[in-house]
Amino acid sequence: MNAEVELARDMGAFFSDPLGFVKYAFPWGEGELAAHDGPDEWQASLLADLGKGVVSASEAVRFATVSGHGIGKSALVAWIILWAMSTRPHLAGVVTANTGAQLSDKTWRELSVWHKRAIHRHWFKWTATKFYQVGHPETWFVSAIPWSKERPEAFAGLHAEHVLMIFDEASAIEDVIWDTAEGAMTTPGAVWCVFGNPTRNSGKFHGCFHRMRHRWNTRQVDSRTARMANRAQLDQWVADYGEDSDFVRVRVRGVFPRAGSCQLIPSDLVEEAAKRVLRVDMYQHAPKILGVDVARFGDDQSTFIRRQGLQAFGLRKFRGLDLMTYAGIVAQEIQEFGPDAVFVDQTGLGAGVVDRLRQLHCGNIIGVDFGSAAISPQLYANKRAEMWSLLLEWLKSGGALPPDQELISDLVAPEYGFTGDKGQIALEKKSDMKKRGLPSPDSGDALALTFAAPVYPLGGNDLPRYAVQVSNLYA
Repeated sequence: MNAEVELARDMGAFFSDPLGFVKYAFPWGEGELAAHDGPDEWQASLLADLGKGVVSASEAVRFATVSGHGIGKSALVAWIILWAMSTRPHLAGVVTANTGAQLSDKTWRELSVWHKRAIHRHWFKWTATKFYQVGHPETWFVSAIPWSKERPEAFAGLHAEHVLMIFDEASAIEDVIWDTAEGAMTTPGAVWCVFGNPTRNSGKFHGCFHRMRHRWNTRQVDSRTARMANRAQLDQWVADYGEDSDFVRVRVRGVFPRAGSCQLIPSDLVEEAAKRVLRVDMYQHAPKILGVDVARFGDDQSTFIRRQGLQAFGLRKFRGLDLMTYAGIVAQEIQEFGPDAVFVDQTGLGAGVVDRLRQLHCGNIIGVDFGSAAISPQLYANKRAEMWSLLLEWLKSGGALPPDQELISDLVAPEYGFTGDKGQIALEKKSDMKKRGLPSPDSGDALALTFAAPVYPLGGNDLPRYAVQVSNLYA
């Protein structure tokens, strides 16, 4: 009993000292933590500043942290929850994340790990959706709640003397949830901490570091300064993409992409490519590739385009055709062009075109599912994101486009971001583009299809022949 009273007194002394709490509550240097002597430098700095903010708080205390990948923020979230629960009687708290999977599999699971390590773990119970004080489960707790813009009321004002709100991977949390959560911040001394990668140049998380930065204690963490980060992987990304690329800015440096750079392909790059004129001898020995996109909806177009090395040409578009008629036109194009590979969008209705072209023995017909796995899944969320990213690199290398205004508009339309769990490049969905008032980028997709897989030379220099590497196209 005396030991328990002493433990309670010690915890009470950490009300405004979260860093002291973390050093005290866990067995640093022992067992699973044998290789660790305490929090990382950036974690300790934030905890110290959080304590200072709590001391003089007459209103809500707000901390926003933007970072690269692998810095140990999930552990920090767990420490903040345990500190608040241990020092604030009858705390009411909510934790959410960008996705339900991120919340349950990473953020909330990390709390379970650190709860088991805590010196006072017997005070609390962890479940899949709630972390609570064993003697007061209804009034002293933190809940894990997946957000939904259709039901934002779960984040309305928490009615308690002590309040905690945490957003993980906050960049992808809808603004309506932020607006509703403001209601919980009317309690003096309420703590609101948000963390995330800088994946968007808009939204409330972005605003924490810009328009609303006067209301937030902000910090930016470069992954290369964190002990837990995989330095070899980070260095490889820098070598592959460049220190100031948006890829490295978001994944490594924890810096928001450049203004407007959520647009995957820059407008000036496309405009230059549409003006570029190549001599025939600059591409005539490259493989001939045909990209074929198939319309899915009434207002979409079926399109195909030729590409040979750095030259794209021969774009054709059709509306209102049935699948067999369109397949016949594509078959005629194949006969005239003589491509070494034909990549056809086989998602949905496109499978019928693929089957018909194969039935007609039209050559090397390869069906491509835009939603399938990328050849490089560590970098791209799916095949479509990979193809468009390779198209971007082709343009940077000097690719030439036909001066078609629809194609130009298609190429600059899609935005991109990064998945919250693996940090892969993800291209904006066509359905989301239509919500922004943009048409489906059918001509752009046709050109992107020509990058679905590498086409390798097989023959000699006089009569080159080519084969497509497809063994791992859908790995």
